Amino acid sequence: MQILRLQSDPLLWDQAVDFAESCSWAAGKHIAEMLKVNPFTDWESFFVAVENDRIIGCCSFLKEDYYPENKYSPWISSIFVTESARGKRVSHKMIEAAVAYARAKGFSKVYIPSDMTGFYEKCGFKQIDTLKNYAGDIDAIFMREI
Repeated sequence: MQILRLQSDPLLWDQAVDFAESCSWAAGKHIAEMLKVNPFTDWESFFVAVENDRIIGCCSFLKEDYYPENKYSPWISSIFVTESARGKRVSHKMIEAAVAYARAKGFSKVYIPSDMTGFYEKCGFKQIDTLKNYAGDIDAIFMREI
């Protein structure tokens, strides 16, 4: 398995759009729309996990996320792994790739929003806050120093 940062490969970019559109996660359609318009600026990026020439996971690295009050940055977000690839530490590997990229860009902390507890702590994150997202739900905010 490889973790790749999407850059200028149009075939891989199109595969990422297709992956997001067809994933079982409700946010997949939003991710696909985001990829179609490619709003990434400066250091923002999108990562995919690829196995046997097939995308099996994705995550984003963004300045802002789904919160009216964006008091943290940068965000590792939109983390999704297809059901058949779960249990293989794909999420952890994508997170580590995003963390390495963040470190290379000079960041000393990264943040992950989630409604899950117990998972991101295994990746070295600790919950530091909660924020209300645009849908009105409350998400835990996890931080990791790098």
